[in-house]
Amino acid sequence: MTEVERPIDSPDDGPAGAESDEQERAEGESAAPGRRRRRIAVLVSVAALAFVLDLVSKLVVVAELENHAPIELLGSWLRLNVIRNPGAAFGIGEALTILLTAIAVAVIVVIARIARKLYSLPWAIALGMLLGGACGNLADRIFRAPGVFQGAVVDFIAPRHFAVFNLADSAIVCGGVLIVLLSFRGLDPDGTVHRD
Repeated sequence: MTEVERPIDSPDDGPAGAESDEQERAEGESAAPGRRRRRIAVLVSVAALAFVLDLVSKLVVVAELENHAPIELLGSWLRLNVIRNPGAAFGIGEALTILLTAIAVAVIVVIARIARKLYSLPWAIALGMLLGGACGNLADRIFRAPGVFQGAVVDFIAPRHFAVFNLADSAIVCGGVLIVLLSFRGLDPDGTVHRD
């Protein structure tokens, strides 16, 4: 039982109890870095998976579907239609490609800073999704035409009456939704829970 978990009204058990508490605290502190490393490994694994899936899907879509008629998957409800999007979601901010690139870099830096205090598995998954998606779209902005930091993102998933998006966008949205849910539940990245 850690110091935080001990009920407030329970008395110490004397010297033997104090030694036990010190031993538990030392074990908890020595286990914490290992637990944090595992959470960071989960974050990096989820980010890598999201990035690779996005990259491979874009390579296949550009090679096989670009400059072809859209492919209908569920009638007119869901199609694969390749577009190059220099802006953000819904084509907003087409002239702000460099700013959107800077925002993606800022997101990556913030996630790296949060990871230093990461002890929560759900937060590791959420941040990994966000990181993988941000890296996927950032790679497009850096390496695709018309030039470095001005590249257009490849979007290809086209639901009816909705914006065309890609797997990186899906990872960002899913990670963001998970972060909102975790915040509403009061769970912090360091594993503490707030009951407000």
